[in-house]
Amino acid sequence: MTELNVPSTEDFAAMLEESFGPEGKFDGKVVTGTIIAVDKEAATIDIGLKAEGRIPLKEFAAHGQTADLNVGDTVEVFVERIENAKGEAMLSREKARREEAWTVLEKSYEAEERVNGVIFGRVKGGFTVDLSGAVAFLPGSQVDVRPIRDVTPLMNIEQPFQILKMDRKRGNIVVSRRAILEETRAEQRSEIITNLAEGKTVEGVVKNITDYGAFVDLGGIDGLLHVTDISWKRINHPSDILNIGDTIDVQIIRLNPDTQRISLGMKQLTEDPWETITKKYPIGSKLTGRITNITDYGAFVELDDGVEGLVHVSEMSWVKKNVHPGKIVSSSQEVEVMVLEIDSEKRRISLGLKQCMDNPWLTFADKYPVGTEIEGEVKNITEFGLFVGLEDEMDGMVHLSDLDWNKSGEEAIAEYKKGDVVKAVILDIDTDKERISLGIKQLTSDPVESISGLKKGGTVTCTVTDVNENGLEVSLGEDDEDGFKAFIRRSDLSRDRAEQRPERFSVGDKVDAKVTTMDKKNRKIGLSIKQLEISEEKEAVAQYGSSDSGASLGDILGAALADATPAEEEKPAKKKAAPKKKAAPKKKAAAKDEE
Repeated sequence: MTELNVPSTEDFAAMLEESFGPEGKFDGKVVTGTIIAVDKEAATIDIGLKAEGRIPLKEFAAHGQTADLNVGDTVEVFVERIENAKGEAMLSREKARREEAWTVLEKSYEAEERVNGVIFGRVKGGFTVDLSGAVAFLPGSQVDVRPIRDVTPLMNIEQPFQILKMDRKRGNIVVSRRAILEETRAEQRSEIITNLAEGKTVEGVVKNITDYGAFVDLGGIDGLLHVTDISWKRINHPSDILNIGDTIDVQIIRLNPDTQRISLGMKQLTEDPWETITKKYPIGSKLTGRITNITDYGAFVELDDGVEGLVHVSEMSWVKKNVHPGKIVSSSQEVEVMVLEIDSEKRRISLGLKQCMDNPWLTFADKYPVGTEIEGEVKNITEFGLFVGLEDEMDGMVHLSDLDWNKSGEEAIAEYKKGDVVKAVILDIDTDKERISLGIKQLTSDPVESISGLKKGGTVTCTVTDVNENGLEVSLGEDDEDGFKAFIRRSDLSRDRAEQRPERFSVGDKVDAKVTTMDKKNRKIGLSIKQLEISEEKEAVAQYGSSDSGASLGDILGAALADATPAEEEKPAKKKAAPKKKAAPKKKAAAKDEE
């Protein structure tokens, strides 16, 4: 029997190594290969030792360029792995370039040297840059010295960058284009600033426009042309006058060599219209202008190029108050205005719109003098009175105190509502303050004037309308309900303290009282039965004798009563708190019998 020679495990390993060769040791390394074929999509590379691989043509060219390959050319490629026993290999030119680039970039990073690269893509927060095979991250803030809207012109163009950070282990590279620009601009700025001076006029190109102004390139250094220095007139946005790329003449207003900041002015090259403003627009003159801007407090009117005045909301209409200016005028409207005030230092002109119209308050005062009776609709009710609509959109006010002669203002105003048509009398017209005072109670005469004896020290007859523990509420006049109201205090009900009892009186009783205080303006009077009794007693004593001469008080009062006139006897019985007397003599009794 023939003995079979079976190879051992070690023999199999040796046979496998002989079959594949030592190329297995190339995995993860950069080797030199030869191009043996090129087609439209890829190039075939022979890395020797029976190993070949295909690499896409795009890996042989930088971004934005085409590959120039020929059969027989040698290139360095990265061997990822050997695929099979046939010797097919997974190769990458891009990774080989990256390995080469990392070695070069690390040296440049350590020496702080610039490197060349191409911006080829966008990612979140920035862009990707090809640095000869190595991919780096360019943050958006590092693209330019100022934010730029469109980066397209900068892409796929080889340009210098500065490496800010490298981490080969993580494969991270951060670069900056801004650092290169700042370094270059710093050199240029220093040279240009030495040739500039404040007040000098230079030519520049508008590079960028913002809400607050425009940046002008002065040939390597930028200056700021603020929106307020573009024109003497008001402009809403710099783009109303300037466009990117415009060549303009500007004046250097401020120059700071330390910070290298330059402030520019464009309006300074033309004459300031405010220098002759007072001569051109005298106070009181009427002009025609155009509404340029409307705010909550008024409207701006352009009188000339670079000259605007403000029409305050209070100077817009004679009658329309508390309304937005936009409801009176509109933007771009041509209006006639009057110059009211000029402040050349603060560059302000106060204008009036209503002054160019007829004053309806003067017209109304001529047409309706004080005392005229008018009619109108209640437009508004407030805590201090009624507003009544008059002609020409004017209002007149009826104050609470002018609603009713006898009722309080709060009681009287409760009887009115918006939309009611009321009659009133014109009490006063103030054309300067634009106010018309009306009165409703003045349509009738003051009931107080018709009350007999209503004066301080006089005697009045009143009717009891209410009795309470503090005194009597009484009404003066013919109408008990709507008459003039007053109050007699408990202590004023009688001279005799024992008779100072309100319950002695009833509602409807007629009583006489003396007027102790009188305030017609505030509609307040003071009444006292006690003071009337004292006055009558003094009068009787003076007329019929003195108790000191031997006559008693009863004798004196008896004689006074005996002389009462028939007219007085016919009057309705009045309750009067008579003083408490001693036993009357026969003379007084006779007088009572006669009465």
